[in-house]
Amino acid sequence: MKAVADVLGVSRSQLYAGLMASARPRRRYHKADDAVVVPLITALVAARPTYGYRRITALLNRQLRAAEAAPVNHKRVYRIMQAHSLLLARRYTVRPDHAHDGKVVTLRSNLRWCSDGFEFACWNGEVVRGAFLIDAHDREVMAQVARSRTPGSAARTCRT
Repeated sequence: MKAVADVLGVSRSQLYAGLMASARPRRRYHKADDAVVVPLITALVAARPTYGYRRITALLNRQLRAAEAAPVNHKRVYRIMQAHSLLLARRYTVRPDHAHDGKVVTLRSNLRWCSDGFEFACWNGEVVRGAFLIDAHDREVMAQVARSRTPGSAARTCRT
């Protein structure tokens, strides 16, 4: 077996699995008892479309116990819901790209403001911080401030 696997360039376990596999492929999941459960599941999903398969299973089992029937496994409910396209959409779907053009539209002045800040180090070791506030309607700078850690000439220069 090892010599054959080496010649074919596959692992021994893969070759053995291929030899032991049945000639016909697996059939789709189907149980005769599902015909009783499917209408109950579709009714629950129609009444509560935001519930996932686990909550639907809990509600279904509550109904079945009230009717003195055997409860259903959550994996079976998942398979049934998957076969009938009743599962919820996944949360991590790709969101559409929203182009940001950089413009904030306001109807008049003094409704919305934008602010930003910056920090840079001077050659003399001083750190200058600045911040400003802009009106989003007419892009007017409403206020600005510049300060350094130690009072010095760089901050005074920025303020003027």
